Amino acid sequence: MSSVTPDQAPSGPASLADASLPSPRANGKPVIAVVGLSNRPERASYDVAAYMQAAGYRIVAVNPMYAGQVILGEHCHATLQEANAALATQGLRISIVDCFRRSSDIPPVVDEAIAIHAECIWMQLDIINEPAAVRARAAGLQVIMDKCIKIEHRLGNTLGVL
Repeated sequence: MSSVTPDQAPSGPASLADASLPSPRANGKPVIAVVGLSNRPERASYDVAAYMQAAGYRIVAVNPMYAGQVILGEHCHATLQEANAALATQGLRISIVDCFRRSSDIPPVVDEAIAIHAECIWMQLDIINEPAAVRARAAGLQVIMDKCIKIEHRLGNTLGVL
């Protein structure tokens, strides 16, 4: 089952109208944090992130296992909050949190996404967590579940966030 709510504009703290926050866009495109990004090219997270990066999106690596390493030319951070703080020094912030984690691991990722004022939580194929999605929507985030950001981009489906 998919849950796509592109018609829900962020109305909470992540609203684009909030001028006190750094920009969620780099080169006119949303900044994408890839939670669970692997440094192994054969992994789906690496392939998807490399594709989105090649399409002109700023990718931010988030994986505590690889924190401090460089993946796809980007410094890897242990947490979304750490990554967002690093981006803030460049006048940027995370817009989309793309999750390559098990469904059961999504609630704390949503909590961090809310805390950093992300605009969208994107759960990749086969990742569904309705209670976390409800919490994210209540905080004003757009929620996309069980969809691959690479596939949707290739098909031209922006789902209101790309």
